Amino acid sequence: MKPSRRAAPVGAEPALRTGVLAGIVVLATALAAVVAAWGLVSLRMARLVVRPAERVPDTEIVGLDLAAQTITLARTPDTALPGRYGLFTSGTESYVKIGTVLSSDEKTVTRKLLTEIGPDSRLQGEAAFSGWYYDTPEQLHLPFSDELIGSAIGACPAWLFPADAQADTWVIGIHGRGTKRAECLRAVPVMTALGFPMLVVSYRNDGEAPRTRGGTYALGATEWRDVDAAIGFALRRGARRVILMGWSMGGAIALQAELTSPHRDAIAGLILDSPVVDWRVVLDYQAHQRRLPAPVTDLAMEAIQTDWAKPLTGSSGIPLDRLDVVERAAELRHPILILHSDDDGFVPSDASHRLLLARPDLVALAVFQVARHTKLWNYDPQRWTDSIRSWLSAHRLSAVDASEAPQP
Repeated sequence: MKPSRRAAPVGAEPALRTGVLAGIVVLATALAAVVAAWGLVSLRMARLVVRPAERVPDTEIVGLDLAAQTITLARTPDTALPGRYGLFTSGTESYVKIGTVLSSDEKTVTRKLLTEIGPDSRLQGEAAFSGWYYDTPEQLHLPFSDELIGSAIGACPAWLFPADAQADTWVIGIHGRGTKRAECLRAVPVMTALGFPMLVVSYRNDGEAPRTRGGTYALGATEWRDVDAAIGFALRRGARRVILMGWSMGGAIALQAELTSPHRDAIAGLILDSPVVDWRVVLDYQAHQRRLPAPVTDLAMEAIQTDWAKPLTGSSGIPLDRLDVVERAAELRHPILILHSDDDGFVPSDASHRLLLARPDLVALAVFQVARHTKLWNYDPQRWTDSIRSWLSAHRLSAVDASEAPQP
């Protein structure tokens, strides 16, 4: 005998439908809220990428020993690095140099102070660790002049460090994102000792060169024009060739100049420290570090590349495809030395390795460990210098081009 099917109470089916519809509405509302939240996070990420910002404190001064001239910092992957560095501070000192690690534990690192701190000095707790080491050209104790380079956006300030009077090959130093010209000063003693004049340049929206209407970075897509103006400046001053030397985003700018500059025939080679070779690799890595879901990253990249987000980011669309130098590797003409740490921590070295695979005829890669982002000179100045000297020698790049020298 089949069990009887109980009839639903009168009014139950409409109530059930109403409950299902209400559940769908709640779910749709929740999903819409999630999508909206992702959209806001994506736009915020896009804005962070293109908007210049003040230096953000990334460590804390835990203690000062004035008698021993030591400083104790909160431990981070950077503050524990061996070598010589700088520290942006606030109080009576805005920047101090720090040296070797004297002791450390799980929470702190004590380092030698290389800038003397007197008894009347007062430093605030928040600080920012830096690979600059030198923060003014005067600290190099080398002759230099202040220059202005005429660009389409206006006069961009630069420092010119002369060297061999017969030199016809100059080095042009290009700093990275969120930094200024002083980032390049570490290289000046090395290059001038080899006889190369070095021109250390600024570019649009970096806080020293003129600001564009939007005031945003184009990640190399437009900044290369200011470097092109610097190449023209060097050629007018007697250079026949230039070597472009860039750090981080400065590497991306140098690569765009190599690919696009009307003066590219005057480029002899590129030296790139921790460079951005493909922005998508960097943005993916940064999003992963922040544990952002893939849709957020994808939408942020879409916002960066198109004009629809301009009212919120201030930036016109940036052509990330054009900035992908691995994809454009066939267009490269000149030898490139890349110095990159495999544990960079900010700009992963993956794209640098891929560029080497794509153009082994032009690209040399000096792989570092431990050194992290743009701190290779600080961590191992001898290897950094030897790598550059060996590469220059291998490509017969010297301050005076023998093929252009007057014949007896």
